[in-house]
Amino acid sequence: MPFSVKKRKGTLSGIFFVAIFAAAATMLSSLELFSSLGISPLVIGIVLGIFYANTLHNQTPDAWQGGITFSAKKILRFAIVFYGFRITFQQIAEVGIDGFMVSLIMLSTTFILGTFLGQKVFKMDRDTSMLTAAGAAVCGAAAVLATEPVLKAQEHKTAVAVSMVVLFGTIAMFLYPVLYSSGLLDMNAREFGIYVGGTIHEVAQVVAVPASIPSAGDEMANSAVIVKMTRVIMIAPMLIILGIYLSYSAKKSGTIGGGVKLVIPWFAVYFVGMAGFNSLGLVAEDIVNLINEIDTFLLTMAMTALGMGTRFAKFKGLGLAPFYTALSMFVWLVVGGYFITKWVVATF
Repeated sequence: MPFSVKKRKGTLSGIFFVAIFAAAATMLSSLELFSSLGISPLVIGIVLGIFYANTLHNQTPDAWQGGITFSAKKILRFAIVFYGFRITFQQIAEVGIDGFMVSLIMLSTTFILGTFLGQKVFKMDRDTSMLTAAGAAVCGAAAVLATEPVLKAQEHKTAVAVSMVVLFGTIAMFLYPVLYSSGLLDMNAREFGIYVGGTIHEVAQVVAVPASIPSAGDEMANSAVIVKMTRVIMIAPMLIILGIYLSYSAKKSGTIGGGVKLVIPWFAVYFVGMAGFNSLGLVAEDIVNLINEIDTFLLTMAMTALGMGTRFAKFKGLGLAPFYTALSMFVWLVVGGYFITKWVVATF
């Protein structure tokens, strides 16, 4: 037990140590260099954590490891639950059935495609394939974090998935405004907003794209953000289905003796409940904003702690497979997402 009398001091010291790194990541993310690129403190946190893991990890007491692990596991689940305060069901209803359908189709197809290509074509392991697919399909780094406990994946696999999200999400942030401004897409403002929200990785990147287009109005920005948040809330049913699938697969393969315990990520269920509570409007907006700021810091702590468990030596053998998998999903999001959006808007 990390908080037993014997281990309590070391655990608290480890948590405080992670918090210092997370605070540094938060301050760095506010600099113009990073904020202009839409790079969140979560991403900076994992980079700082990886730097520590591969340089200074031998300089800290072993007793602190319990606090680092606690931050990567328990604080992560708590933070994912309170991520629900960023969403209301009213926002999702505003964008209409076409925005919902684009979110649903792009999430499911991207996750299935990424998992299949990663395992069957590029010969990656199951966890790295699914984590990389989740990041592209749902909401970037936060989705990778949320999927990791369901898979019980190793930290370095999470780091690989996050790095792919950062790379291709950043490319998308620069590519999409060029595509829209060039007129190649033949989309009005609302259609393009749905396309952006349904296909770009990170929430911050979705916000940045309309902001970088001079002619973009509120309709484009609002459609993009709401469709994106629809994708975010869909992570809960996705993780529940994934848990059921993993249990079924374990039972079918006979890897677990006796009765197979159903893997239900309860934190995902609580996340939807928190979003539902937020939809009631019982909490003042300034308090919600404060909760979201604290939640971002907790997510940054979790990401930093995951980085602290990531050694470069563990990457050996992966090669370029994660890159090829993420690139394939990126092409599907950009090209397939365009045709899916046009078809859904015309149909619904």
